[in-house]
Amino acid sequence: MKNIKFISFLILIASSLIFVQCTHESVAGPQGVAGVDGVDGVDGVDGKDGSTSCTECHNDTHRLPIESSYPYSGHANQTIMYNGMTLAEYTNQSFFGGTCTQCHTNEGYIDYFTRGTTNPGSYAIPTRIDCMTCHGTHGSFDFENDGQDFALRNFAPLALITDPSYIIDFGDKSNNCASCHQPRTAPPTDDGSGMFAVTSSHWGPHHGPQSTLLEGIQGAQIAGSESYPSAGTARHRTGSSCTSCHMGSASGADDGEHTFKPTSTACTSCHRNGIPSEVEGLAADMTNLAGLLEDIGIVHEGHPVEGNYTITQAEAAWNYLLIMEDSSNGVHNPAYAKALIKNSIEVLN
Repeated sequence: MKNIKFISFLILIASSLIFVQCTHESVAGPQGVAGVDGVDGVDGVDGKDGSTSCTECHNDTHRLPIESSYPYSGHANQTIMYNGMTLAEYTNQSFFGGTCTQCHTNEGYIDYFTRGTTNPGSYAIPTRIDCMTCHGTHGSFDFENDGQDFALRNFAPLALITDPSYIIDFGDKSNNCASCHQPRTAPPTDDGSGMFAVTSSHWGPHHGPQSTLLEGIQGAQIAGSESYPSAGTARHRTGSSCTSCHMGSASGADDGEHTFKPTSTACTSCHRNGIPSEVEGLAADMTNLAGLLEDIGIVHEGHPVEGNYTITQAEAAWNYLLIMEDSSNGVHNPAYAKALIKNSIEVLN
């Protein structure tokens, strides 16, 4: 019995010691020796700023010259599009095969280059040529793989409206200009009896023959003392472009940039010795030719007159209208312009 009590006493003492041990907070020992620092890792390469591609265009330096110059361009002139007609008359006109809206309205141009055709009757309120006319909208924003958004709608070579077998390729952004700046009718042809009928006061190359004059084609090449240069050989054709001459740095508020008006700097950067000799005297020759055509009656105050004329008279009138409508005083292709006008004067005399 005494042994059992003694054992119970020992168990009680042991339990007390265990309890004390579990609840006692031990004192921390001294800190050990510090370990050796590890080797620093290599810094990662900074990622590309996600807004870089946006700020290339969306900045004042880029945008302000465009926004301030465009109002001075002919493209921004609403009255050039409608030419005094009502909207109903304009959108349903049939001149030149119904291609007016293709170049004179925002809707028509976009339709033509996105669907291959225009739909003039659907343009209840056609709008002027604007940024979105020549430039596409933002698309994927994947510039690296898909190219720059808001790029020109047309860079590709194009077939002429009057001669689809002839492809013009200026090799750069100038192809977009040639989309519209080309004749809408072809030069006159002999009806088989040596005559030609002018049946409309709109007859002629229309207001945009710049690309074909630059190319050196679609004039009526009347034989005469002046020889005609080969197509595609003009210096402005081989050594320049529409955009390099017409979209240079502005020298004033109303030239250069998106006014599409050449600056003196654009000329003198190449023509340091003055105007080429072919251009000199062309204005006087144009006045001379205009007088001869007025006497015949085929042209009056710069407009063709309906009637039957000899093919020679019609060709001379065509050449006059071609250079007049080009509006560069022959500068686009001086040698070709000079030959067309001088040989026309010779044949009429």
